[in-house]
Amino acid sequence: MAASRAAVLGSPVAHSLSPVLHLAAYRALGLEGWTYGAIECDEQRLPGVLASLGPDWAGLSLTMPLKRAVLPLLDLALPLVTRVGAANTVILRGNRRVGHNTDVPGIARALRGAGVSPEGNVAIVGSGGTACAAIAALRDTVSDQVTVAVRAPERAEPLREVAMRFGVPVRIAELGHLASQTWDLLISTVPGHAADPLAEKLTAGVISAKAVFDVVYDPWPTALATAAGASGATVISGYELLVQQAVGQFELMTGHKAPVAEMHAAGLAELDRRRNNR
Repeated sequence: MAASRAAVLGSPVAHSLSPVLHLAAYRALGLEGWTYGAIECDEQRLPGVLASLGPDWAGLSLTMPLKRAVLPLLDLALPLVTRVGAANTVILRGNRRVGHNTDVPGIARALRGAGVSPEGNVAIVGSGGTACAAIAALRDTVSDQVTVAVRAPERAEPLREVAMRFGVPVRIAELGHLASQTWDLLISTVPGHAADPLAEKLTAGVISAKAVFDVVYDPWPTALATAAGASGATVISGYELLVQQAVGQFELMTGHKAPVAEMHAAGLAELDRRRNNR
């Protein structure tokens, strides 16, 4: 039987838009027999879930908190996965689990799609997995030191190690002391309202940015995105990252070129539906 099953794993996972994006791609290309679901799974359940998958499974999308937890369970991790320290995709072939990372190229494509290619003067807010992926995505464009703004600098050591692997010099700064200057690119990788203080600084003119990439996509716009747009900055939504990383996953799992426009439209329609039902 040809592999034709896929799913997103995470906890919580009910809110995930991944099924909407992948199923829209299957429909657009007429891939009958392909299914894509959502499986509630935390670190403790992950080994059992992986062991239960049969030969009809093509791959998995991984969200929090599994991107690092899956690493010791892989048969092979591609070099990008090893260097970033996270896999958001597992391809299942011949009883082998192969780890991929489509977040890194997803960030790079989202930036290129918005016409943003910073050479320097970049600030990243946060030091978690998405921030590490952003460092990796910027490795071929930035030539200057990247400032990483965090609430607890002592927790940024894993990011510093990732930056060293990619040869990207970083400076760790406390979030409340982010320099008052114009940033070519400001990337916020923190959830919820954690970036609201930056929005206030943008509105007050304390800091400014030519481009702002907020990885949050729901609710949208965030306070940071609103402030950035009002200031005239180019604004990139986390939705663009979501779609682009899903595009990479779809192509790895199916071997087909992804119908990006159809995936993009289906996700936006679902977000609108959810907002209208709140």
